[in-house]
Amino acid sequence: MDVETEQRLERLCTAGAPSGREGPAVEAARALLEPLMDEVWIDRLGNLIGVRRCGKPGARKLLLDAHLDEVGLTVTGMEQGFLRFAAVGVDARMLPDREVTVLADPPLRGVVACLPPHVLSAEDREKAPKVEEMFIDVGLSQEEAERRIPLGTPVVYRSNFLRLGERQMCSKSMDDRACFAALLRTAELLQDRELDVDLYLLGSTREEVGGMGARVVTQAVAPDCCVAVDVTFGVTPDTSKEEAMVMGGGPAVGIGPNCARWMVRRLLDASERESIPVQKEIMEGSSGTNGWGMQICNEGVATAVVSIPLKYMHTPVETVERADIEDTARLLAAFAAGLGEGDWQ
Repeated sequence: MDVETEQRLERLCTAGAPSGREGPAVEAARALLEPLMDEVWIDRLGNLIGVRRCGKPGARKLLLDAHLDEVGLTVTGMEQGFLRFAAVGVDARMLPDREVTVLADPPLRGVVACLPPHVLSAEDREKAPKVEEMFIDVGLSQEEAERRIPLGTPVVYRSNFLRLGERQMCSKSMDDRACFAALLRTAELLQDRELDVDLYLLGSTREEVGGMGARVVTQAVAPDCCVAVDVTFGVTPDTSKEEAMVMGGGPAVGIGPNCARWMVRRLLDASERESIPVQKEIMEGSSGTNGWGMQICNEGVATAVVSIPLKYMHTPVETVERADIEDTARLLAAFAAGLGEGDWQ
């Protein structure tokens, strides 16, 4: 992965943009996407869409999707200046002692309050606190909190983009902005290549709460095929080796009912032809990605799922390998290049 892709990814990840409030990430993504596309726009649901037209009459459409929202919290009330909140895709176990950003105007720093171990019973030390038992401390009085933080204000993990060793990068919202960075790199790799399809790139909204954004765009664009690019579980010492992908082993190509067989074959053939490392991920049911809803839009859309291995999903320390982002871009570019009439089934 080149330096520019890493810089793009850091810019995307530092934007605070939970589901339903994706504006900051969408604007950052838009600035990065515009130089690579013929046209870029934002729709009514806040989705970012770009198209590179091939200029051939009646050309088919290929849509590549990566979602721009992240997991977060929502302020639901206040007690003595401490904020009550609800979770939007966040695991309660991740929250005690965490630094967060409250997306008020202007944003505020906060910490998720917790009792010190000295005052906990032995029984309570063994239990994870529930979301409804926790508060966010922003250092304000009740009056100040009520004035500065409206109910419904979103909250995200504090931005902290880190390099781990020489190969890995760690941040909040790598799910799924690492994949959008891969789409940007895909468009870059295809800049000097003639295409036989109109190429659409989508930064979708609301994936973490049901995938509504990608479905709306798929319905509107009516692509002939689409690829949902998301993250999958990376191997750590405590994961099942049957259910996780090797970090640095290349993107995972989904195989199952969410994935058109001809697209899977084309992806695997492209990986072999271009010497791109890939892994196979068996998906016996829903892929858990936007691809599940995209494939039933309109009269049905041929769909594939390509995933980047990621450690510590839905935490503030999501971690990816540089090489997997670059190899994902190479695979998608190889899939798109030369995609023509003879390939559709």
